[in-house]
Amino acid sequence: MFEIENLHAGYGQMQVLHGVDLHIGAGEIVALLGSNGAGKSTLNNAVSGILRPREGRILFEGKDISGLRSEVIVEMGIIQVPEGRRIFPNLSVRDNLELGSYRRGRARREENLERATETFPRLRERLDQLAGTLSGGEQQMLAIARAMMGEPRLLILDEPSLGLSPLLVEEMFALIQRLNAQGLSIFLVEQNVMQSLEIAHRAYVLENGCIVLSGVAADLLDDPELKKSYLGL
Repeated sequence: MFEIENLHAGYGQMQVLHGVDLHIGAGEIVALLGSNGAGKSTLNNAVSGILRPREGRILFEGKDISGLRSEVIVEMGIIQVPEGRRIFPNLSVRDNLELGSYRRGRARREENLERATETFPRLRERLDQLAGTLSGGEQQMLAIARAMMGEPRLLILDEPSLGLSPLLVEEMFALIQRLNAQGLSIFLVEQNVMQSLEIAHRAYVLENGCIVLSGVAADLLDDPELKKSYLGL
C-alpha cells in the first residue's frame, strides 16, 4: 500500500535521513520508533509533502508521491495527526472537526461527524465548546477525530501519547487498535517503545536518520539490541 525507497532528506546543509526504506501493507499498524532527533519528524514532513526529498521515492498504491503538494497528498487519503495536536484553540470543537473535511470527505461531512462523535463520545458533549478549553487528552482525541473526518486511507499518528497521563496513554493505544480493527492502515510514529510494539504488526527503529532495526513487532520486543538501546535492559 505504502512504500519508502532509499529516502534522503534534510534542511539546507544538514542531511537528516540517509537511505530510509520501509513499507506498510493494507490493514497494518506499522510503528516507527526512535528518540528525539532521530529523524522521525523529517520523515513525516517528507511523506506529507512539507519537505521535498533529496533522493529516493515515496509510493502510495504504486504512485510516486515524492514532492507532491501537501493538499494533493491529503486528497489521496494520507492524513497526518501532527505532534502537539495543532488544533485551532479559538474555534469550537465542531469547527475543528469540520475543517478536517475541507480537502477530502466534504460530501459526507455530517455522516462522518456522527461517526467521529460516536468514536469519541466526550467530543459529542463538547461540540460547541472552544477547543482550547479541552483537556490534553480531549485535544488529542479531537486531533484524531479531525483526521477521521477526511476519510483517511493511511493515518499517520505522530507521537499521539505525548504529554498524556498513563491512563490516557492506555486509552489512546486501545483506540488505535480499534481504528485498525475497522480496516484502517496506521503509521504510528512514537517514542513509547513497549506499548507501540504491543499493538503494532511490524516496526522500524530509526537512529541518526537510518533504520537500524526492523521486523515483526512481537520479535522486536525480545530483541536484545532494542532492549539495551531503548529500554536500558
